Amino acid sequence: MNGGPSGFNNAPVARTFIIASAIFSVFMGIKGGSNKLGLSYQDILRKPRLWKLILSVFSFSSTPEMIFGLYLLYYFRVFERQIGSNKYSVFTLFSVIVSLLFEVFAVTLLQDPLANLLTSGPYGLIFASFVPFYFDIPVSTRFQFHGVCFSDKSVIYLAGVLLLLSSWKRSILPGICGILAGSLYRLSLFGIRKAKFPEFIASFFSRHSWPSRPSTGSLRGETSRNVAGSAPSYAGRHLQRTHPAPMAPSTEPSEDAIATLASMGFDRNSARQALVQARNDVNTATNILLEAQSH
Repeated sequence: MNGGPSGFNNAPVARTFIIASAIFSVFMGIKGGSNKLGLSYQDILRKPRLWKLILSVFSFSSTPEMIFGLYLLYYFRVFERQIGSNKYSVFTLFSVIVSLLFEVFAVTLLQDPLANLLTSGPYGLIFASFVPFYFDIPVSTRFQFHGVCFSDKSVIYLAGVLLLLSSWKRSILPGICGILAGSLYRLSLFGIRKAKFPEFIASFFSRHSWPSRPSTGSLRGETSRNVAGSAPSYAGRHLQRTHPAPMAPSTEPSEDAIATLASMGFDRNSARQALVQARNDVNTATNILLEAQSH
């Protein structure tokens, strides 16, 4: 299982969300206010406080939760690379709002005015992301340990279980609400999977978030949409049509460059052809493959 290039290349929305969550979590931890976050019956129906609601979406209530939560958010940046920053923005907003509505409904149903029923943190987005992770990320390797079968996805599932059980009942309920939100998104409730924000909103994150360290396979144009799955193979003649081959003899592409493109989900043969045309330039080859894919 490969999440593609390291860092936050082509994942500005995920980067902004993770940084905001880390800052809020550390700030509330220093102030000693982490335990005061989380939703309760009183916060929703008796004394609604918008600031607490917003902080509860971003801030984890403990260090272990923050470690596992940020790790999962970092891994799930793969979906932004897969569907693009615009649609990932819609997915993020939909997951947060819908899971929050489910949490409000659950707290109202339980009606315990004395209990702080739900822990804080972006559980909605994290556990909503497990839905496409289960359906869209293929298992690439399997292995056995003491007779028990595992896959390369097992580490992510284990981190999710630990986060889900971190505060017992207070964390299980937000996790379930997040899974429900992710399921509704996958079912494309009200056509949500086709929805997009105006382009200037999505591009805002790219212009105003912290720059990420470029990697070998960084992409300066369109976001790669086939990081996790198997990208289709494109014939050499189609690649030649979109980007004519250079006149000078090209060198054989390096295995590192081919592996970088393959880790982004492209077919190895198509990656090799694109690198030949791009004279072994990974960024140009990536753009060639993306343009070929869009036709």
